[in-house]
Amino acid sequence: MENKILATVCGRAITESDIDAAIADMGSRAAQYNNPQGRAALLEQLINKRLLLADAASNLYERDAEFKAELARLKEDLLVNYAVKKAVENVKITDDEVKKFFDDNTAMFGGQETVGASHILVDSEEKANEILAKIRAGEISFEDAAKTESSCPSGERGGDLGSFGRGQMVPEFEEACFAMQIGEISEPVKTQFGWHIIRLNTRAEAQPAKFEDIADQLKEKLLVDKQQEAFQHKVNQLRIQFPVDRA
Repeated sequence: MENKILATVCGRAITESDIDAAIADMGSRAAQYNNPQGRAALLEQLINKRLLLADAASNLYERDAEFKAELARLKEDLLVNYAVKKAVENVKITDDEVKKFFDDNTAMFGGQETVGASHILVDSEEKANEILAKIRAGEISFEDAAKTESSCPSGERGGDLGSFGRGQMVPEFEEACFAMQIGEISEPVKTQFGWHIIRLNTRAEAQPAKFEDIADQLKEKLLVDKQQEAFQHKVNQLRIQFPVDRA
């Protein structure tokens, strides 16, 4: 396939391959540039880059002391990054290691119990008790009361909050929910937001995570942990090999 020349700056061609390479370097952002508009924008960026390089060359910026100092700092950073890469490049995690970690730490992957609840939120205990009495007397449904009386946006959905686990709601609300039975409607519960009438809709026991669902994520975590260990081991060796004098 012909590598089409898109522009020439100071005798140097910018080609389709240059655009492809720029897109490949973008990683997760590549998709948003791999289209006619995005490629056109990248071409302009490459043209500007070549123009600035030409300007730098004509002004002999490479000879400036400030530039040389900056270049030295960048070289140090690159060398450090490369040294870190070399220190951890042989670190590997096998599938057997991942499975063994999962089997040895089943408590970590036990999941958690969840509940589903609806609520009606008002600003006073008196108001909450009035609404609760009407619901229990059958004068109004819980859902209709939530739609007409609740100050929470969930009122539009009849008070439905969906499902949640421990630690996702304020303590007083959570404590009430996890102590209730399905279908039960609570007495008014006070939190920092006001007074709640709660109905428990569902309860689901903790479901242990399946190995196949988390294997890739777990492997990545173990790899990072092992790389950190290898890095620390390398640094400890270097502290013995090279003197470190603290002020």
